[in-house]
Amino acid sequence: MSTDHLTTLLDALNTLRARRLSPSYQIPALWDENRTGTNTVDPAGYYSDIVSTIVTMEPTTGYSSPGTSADEWSQKSIVYNLFVRLTTAFDHNGDGTISDRTLVNGFRETGTFLKSIALLPYLKRMGIDTVYLLPVTEPGRCQRKGSLGSPYAVRNPYRIDPLLSEPALELTAEKEFSAFMEATKLMGMRVVLEFVFRTSAVDSDWVKEHPDWYYWLLADRNSGSHPGSYASPVFDQDTLNKIYEQVDKHDFTNLPEPDTTFRQRFTVSPEKVIVTDTEVSGVGYDGKKSVVASAFSDWPPDDQQPPWTDVAYLKLHNHDEFNYIAYNTIRMYDTELDQPGYANTELWNTLCDIIPFFQNRYSIHGAMIDMGHALPPALKKSIVEKARKNDPDFAFWDENFDPSPTIKDEGFNAVFGSLPFVIKDPVFIRGLLNFLNKTGIAVPFFGTGESHNTPRVCHNLEGNAVCGNRARFIFGLACMLPAIPFIHSGMEICEAKPVNLGLNFTDKDREKWKTDTLPLFSPGGYDWAGCNGEEPLTAFIAKMLSLRKTYETIILNGKPGFLSLPFVSSPDLMAIMRKGEERNLLFIGNSNCKNNTSGYMEFLQKSFTLKDMISGNLFSVDEQRLQLEMKPGECLVFDIPVQP
Repeated sequence: MSTDHLTTLLDALNTLRARRLSPSYQIPALWDENRTGTNTVDPAGYYSDIVSTIVTMEPTTGYSSPGTSADEWSQKSIVYNLFVRLTTAFDHNGDGTISDRTLVNGFRETGTFLKSIALLPYLKRMGIDTVYLLPVTEPGRCQRKGSLGSPYAVRNPYRIDPLLSEPALELTAEKEFSAFMEATKLMGMRVVLEFVFRTSAVDSDWVKEHPDWYYWLLADRNSGSHPGSYASPVFDQDTLNKIYEQVDKHDFTNLPEPDTTFRQRFTVSPEKVIVTDTEVSGVGYDGKKSVVASAFSDWPPDDQQPPWTDVAYLKLHNHDEFNYIAYNTIRMYDTELDQPGYANTELWNTLCDIIPFFQNRYSIHGAMIDMGHALPPALKKSIVEKARKNDPDFAFWDENFDPSPTIKDEGFNAVFGSLPFVIKDPVFIRGLLNFLNKTGIAVPFFGTGESHNTPRVCHNLEGNAVCGNRARFIFGLACMLPAIPFIHSGMEICEAKPVNLGLNFTDKDREKWKTDTLPLFSPGGYDWAGCNGEEPLTAFIAKMLSLRKTYETIILNGKPGFLSLPFVSSPDLMAIMRKGEERNLLFIGNSNCKNNTSGYMEFLQKSFTLKDMISGNLFSVDEQRLQLEMKPGECLVFDIPVQP
């Protein structure tokens, strides 16, 4: 296994170390030991010691050897979702803010690949074997959301964001990313990278050479700038009802289109394109000015998410009658539009080449497809097939909420799933589990209560203790399901501030959290030092993942009837029974994250003793009844031998 880039990184650190930089650089104590607070270190020496340990390691077998199918390794993976720019950001100089400017010692406070390498031992201690990275490509500069821009505004799909490198090392971001990949392999971890194929930055490197890959709006007559009133099309209620009815029936023939006024705002691709840091404009053959149309949420057709000013939809089809952005041209493709003859073939071929580039250069193991639900099926199929020619065991994960057999037929090995949308009500959780139990699970889904697009598990909850309790219950529950344990970075320290106002947010949330200040778009960080006033969940996570590994055969069974939901006298207490041939696994969790909850369960056996495998505490079943008094968010797991 090559360690060339990791060795180069180490050499650069050792050179800096020899200069004896003053030890005034703070790092979270949690990264090295299970406690809150900070440690003050010489950054070059601190990172050098970690990298030196990793580079001298023998390659471990934390994941199965090459040749393990993507279905198998995806299903068994333990995932940590890492947004490099945010996850490893920290107030290293202790001035109370995280700056996007380089510190005087040449290191950054925003997250970098070097700090992500330093985080790997911490992840390993929890039991993580797969790192899922949000996009790491360079964002655009034009019309930025926030001061850093959206990671989904991809300026060049092959160039790594320079902000993710440490200036002190004088290495390119590409070399530091290569070093990160080498480090993960030495530690027995896989890396899944998120790719953006449905959109790009409005000032993408493609826009000058390929203006026909974009939608263009007629500019304001006076200023020649982007129309200030441009937004998603508005449909009346009757039209919305018809749209929903057709889409529910998968009838995409003659889908209702936006009104004439909206459609006439769009124009043909310009003859000449001018790109500045503030705007992308074009001049047509008739002398009329135009600008690249920025993005808005694609579904539902009346979605109220804030607009994506620095993102532009790629024009995947060329059809004169559909030269506008709406739900029927960028996601629920009208039957007339989605024909082979209208495919923007050169663009499709370019998109299909991106993953193979990252496979060949960085040896990534899988891809999460952003807005995979909004790609034409034929394009999606081509992307999967071309990547699998390079690596038959390459995994594809889909941003899809339904783990249906159709997704598996498309070549995908896992989906996001719908667990985050039911976590606040145990009734809804039981409903989802009963549905999945009836249908079985064709494709594994993520066992998580949150992502960077949803409210945090701790979102809008009062009191510090409540936050950790809810996160504990949801993760404990997820570990008992045939799902993929998934930690959205920050969950383990009970972060409550959202990363982005995407799904399931309210108008009140949007008033509280100003979009441009959110960490998807501007400098931000987690409370690594204080852990939001709570005890970190790292030890609990490690314990649950260890139990899951021990009972993997039982837990990974996702066939119809894979679980039962035993009766518990309190509706706040949730019990799940996972049955094996010789032993059963019983999980009981208190979904009430504010109060203690009492209840009981009944068994066929008259009396026996149970041992909770999390705490080691003993529980007695007397007269067929297990009496429970559970703390907020508390989880219990029992191994119960099958009676002959």
